Amino acid sequence: MALVMFVSYLILIICVLVGVAFVTLLERKILGYIQIRKGPNKVGFIGLLQPFADAVKLFTKEQTVPVKSNFLPYYASPVFSLFTALIVWLVIPYEIGMMNLNMGVLFFLCCLGLGVYSTMSAGWASNCKYSLLGSLRAVAQTISYEVSLALILLSFIFLVGGFSLELFNLYQESVWFLWVTLPLALIWFASCLAETNRTPFDFAEGESELVSGFNTEYSSGGFALIFMAEYASILFMSALFALLFLGGGPSSPLFYAKLVGVSFAFIWVRGTLPRLRYDKLMGLAWKSFLPVSLNYLIFFMGMKMLCYCSMI
Repeated sequence: MALVMFVSYLILIICVLVGVAFVTLLERKILGYIQIRKGPNKVGFIGLLQPFADAVKLFTKEQTVPVKSNFLPYYASPVFSLFTALIVWLVIPYEIGMMNLNMGVLFFLCCLGLGVYSTMSAGWASNCKYSLLGSLRAVAQTISYEVSLALILLSFIFLVGGFSLELFNLYQESVWFLWVTLPLALIWFASCLAETNRTPFDFAEGESELVSGFNTEYSSGGFALIFMAEYASILFMSALFALLFLGGGPSSPLFYAKLVGVSFAFIWVRGTLPRLRYDKLMGLAWKSFLPVSLNYLIFFMGMKMLCYCSMI
């Protein structure tokens, strides 16, 4: 059984990494068409081999190390970043050969909190002012939106009565949570953009202000690992959005269509919106997202108490 589980997770990780490769191609294609151009179309049939060409280029480039960097955390941060982005896939409730986490929501929140440490240590270990500023921004924005994310998840825990993500599949057989809690879905999507460092909330890597932010001093393999982690997070957040708000489990082919649709929305936002000012995200998270998610939480708690009272 343990061997079956190990092989299952190995296959899952390989599939995620191949998915990451093609999400980069999808992004470049969509951004190309948004900007009225073709995007990658030379390497292989309609550019299908472009992600593999990029991987070969990045991993065979010369590895440069800043002289005054802190060597161990500088090298460990991208690896840790990719590790947390891949291990969080454990919470998706696959029905064959996988472990079923009864506390999946808690495990997800733990991994979410861990993600910022790799960004922080990458920025600090680079020993560069731009990198440090980018990592400090990442920490500050994480504190802002993760409060709302946790409250939204808490609302749904009250609604479905458990911490397992399998329950979301059961409770959405007749109606999607998207229609019941549309404001929460929009807040969740905006917070996911901030969590994955995507436009318009990509302050940790603001090119116009911080050269490249927390990853300024990274090149070749380290740079590739950081961005593999970012795109793996985008795929995971899309899968989680589909699971929480759009119903259906991973055993249904329609689930993957929804996942691609949400990933497309991530890219569409990047091609459409400019980067916000830094204090605007703070204001949005604390003054808009937090009150709405808190009100929904109190509403769901009250509803649940009414249900229990009527049963008694």
